[in-house]
Amino acid sequence: MLFGLDGVEIGLIIVFFCLFGGILSGFPVAFAIGGAGIISFGIIAALDSAGLLIHQAIDTSSDVYRELVNTGVKPDVISVFRYPDLPRIAEPVFVQGWEVALDRNVSFIVNRINERVLAGASIETLLAVLMFVLMGITLERSKIANDLLTTMARVFGPLPGGLAVSIVVVGAFLAASTGIVGATVVTMGLLALPTMLRNNYSPELSTGVIAASGTLGQIIPPSIVIVLLGTLAGDLYSTAQESRARDAGCTDALTYLGEPAVVSVGTLFQAALLPGIMLALLYAGYAFVYALLNPEKAPAVSLDGGTNEPVTRGEAFTWYLGVPIALIVGVVLLSSFDIVGSQSIVVSSFSEAGEGASLRTNVAAECKAAMIELHGQVAWDAALAEQAALDAAGGVQEARQLTVDEIAAAREAKIANAAPIGSGMAILIVLLGLTLAIGRGVAPSRDTKPLIVGAIGLLLLALVDILLIKPTTSASGTVALMAIPSALAIYGAREAAIRCTHNDLIRVVFPPLVLIIAVLGSILGGITNPTPAAALGAGGALMLAAYRRLREDGQSGAIILWGTLAIVVSVLIGVNFDLRINQDKVSAESWAAFFVAYACYMYALFSLLYGCWVLFKGGVLTPVVRETAKVTSMVFTILIGSQLLNLVVISFGGEHYIQQFLKSFDNELTVFLIVMIVLFVLGFVLDFLEIIYIVIPIVGPVIYGGSFDPKWVTIMIAVNLQTSFLTPPFGFALFYLRGVAPKEVTTGHIYRGILPFVLIQVAGLGILWLFPAIVTIVPALIPN
Repeated sequence: MLFGLDGVEIGLIIVFFCLFGGILSGFPVAFAIGGAGIISFGIIAALDSAGLLIHQAIDTSSDVYRELVNTGVKPDVISVFRYPDLPRIAEPVFVQGWEVALDRNVSFIVNRINERVLAGASIETLLAVLMFVLMGITLERSKIANDLLTTMARVFGPLPGGLAVSIVVVGAFLAASTGIVGATVVTMGLLALPTMLRNNYSPELSTGVIAASGTLGQIIPPSIVIVLLGTLAGDLYSTAQESRARDAGCTDALTYLGEPAVVSVGTLFQAALLPGIMLALLYAGYAFVYALLNPEKAPAVSLDGGTNEPVTRGEAFTWYLGVPIALIVGVVLLSSFDIVGSQSIVVSSFSEAGEGASLRTNVAAECKAAMIELHGQVAWDAALAEQAALDAAGGVQEARQLTVDEIAAAREAKIANAAPIGSGMAILIVLLGLTLAIGRGVAPSRDTKPLIVGAIGLLLLALVDILLIKPTTSASGTVALMAIPSALAIYGAREAAIRCTHNDLIRVVFPPLVLIIAVLGSILGGITNPTPAAALGAGGALMLAAYRRLREDGQSGAIILWGTLAIVVSVLIGVNFDLRINQDKVSAESWAAFFVAYACYMYALFSLLYGCWVLFKGGVLTPVVRETAKVTSMVFTILIGSQLLNLVVISFGGEHYIQQFLKSFDNELTVFLIVMIVLFVLGFVLDFLEIIYIVIPIVGPVIYGGSFDPKWVTIMIAVNLQTSFLTPPFGFALFYLRGVAPKEVTTGHIYRGILPFVLIQVAGLGILWLFPAIVTIVPALIPN
């Protein structure tokens, strides 16, 4: 044994020093990781061949070991950490020789590249990274941050610490629209830091709040960290739970857990929503309290500018708060009384399959005992009662094809139970009503007649839907009946929208807000998965940037606006008409709707291509594409290099050694706390990508193999990794800010300023630890 250490321990030390040295060498991190794997493997192989690395393995042929197994202890839990007195045998770290290990590593890395980079199941999810990066960089180049910072500073500036609070608000907004930490920190550092210093803000608070707010993109969806973590977490959780189920004596995880062992990126986005908002509120709360305690270091500031019409407090309360709340609450109440709801009369030609018992009860005795321990005796007894009732009724009812009479009866039942107002119509009325209310609020002194006409149109829409439109009314008939009320409502909403464009806050916030709602709403609502939503965000960002470019050049952006309208119209047609033209019988109505939808789609595609041409001609598209290619290629290259490094660790038993150490603790909380502390410490020297791809695959089988909710585990890791951007000496947010900060701001100012926010991060982790419902409540409320 070298230096009295086990050979595997020395191998892990060699890997760490090679990795650390490679990162400090100045080579690109993506190549340094792969190089560290190759160099460390060569050093370990040379030392092993020289007989210097000896692993003290447990002697599985000894009588003591056999007696321990005969007592019922499973071989998987026997390790040198849990049973240090067991007889040992000395063996090389490469039991079959380094040549065999090298051959396996090469084969594995080729397979992993094929699975995770070229054509594997996770490649579709990883494509969302490219789309989100393109969306973020495009929005950053469209000067959205500049406008947001200026507008928010006017809104919050008069408050104590208002400029710092406005930085947090903008950071959260940019996190939901860009998610690129470097772009956010650099942009806010260039635009906001000089303003804060000129207004006598302390350098520590200014730099700290900018760096911390810039990292919110790592946790607030759509987050690249969560996409990358989610692809790993899904595989790790399902594999670990299958292993856990087999150890418990059950056939699979579905039997043991009573539910599929699945966690998706979309679900993780839902889980990350409240923790991200919580961290933003903690940042803003600290800035506000700091300003109250040190008013001379964070004074209130009133900035010039703005063209908004003066609005009284009563008018603001009525039109910005009262009417919108009344509209939303009214629709919710009407839906609870089934006045608003589905009007669909589509009936499946097959009956629904009956549900089985909540737990599988036809299991072996060992599995039964494990399931009772996991779920409790009450849940097991309930499952037995459910299964007995199903057996008495002839078993679980299978789906079958319905007869003509049964289909007709089911259709009549749907017609009789249809809500008077459709859900889609209610949403349209609410959206147009909100537009009218805000339009009235931003310009209370202007003529109200157009807005009154719009309100009358909304009332007529509701009345026509209740009195004239039935569930059996054709789509074309519905359009005809709704034409005049819709025209009135759109006339009023158009006038309101024009008035809203004269309000600084609405003009700046509304366009990217619509894009954020479209992207996040489709993911959080379970409508689609992150990859199509990311493509929607990227396309929308390109069109938004093109529109802004045209307006800056004094040109008309009508093509982009009409393209946006074409997208909306095509979606509405797809929702209300049957566009399946590959059926045997297709009505003239469906053909007409199909051609209109197709024409809208082609025009929207043309407007997107036109927007790309505008950006290319303006010199924006080329750097956006180049920067997107840089970031995504770095991510995928790190993925390949980290796989190589992980295979080296696996080949000499390092991964198994670490997992045995963690499993030697009987308390799950202790194990997870150790992992979180290690991740926090590694964040001082490693980037989040290295931690995700190198560390998580090693510790993942342990932390995802217990009883913790995988969503909670993943979000805790994500928040912890967010801290790696802030912790010196290698916090990337600190480097970004140092590069753009004025000369009077020293590195000491940045380090001192970031310390309170690192403590806030730790406090945020503590809150999530004590109240895991903050993570799990949104996925529980939203269907997936």
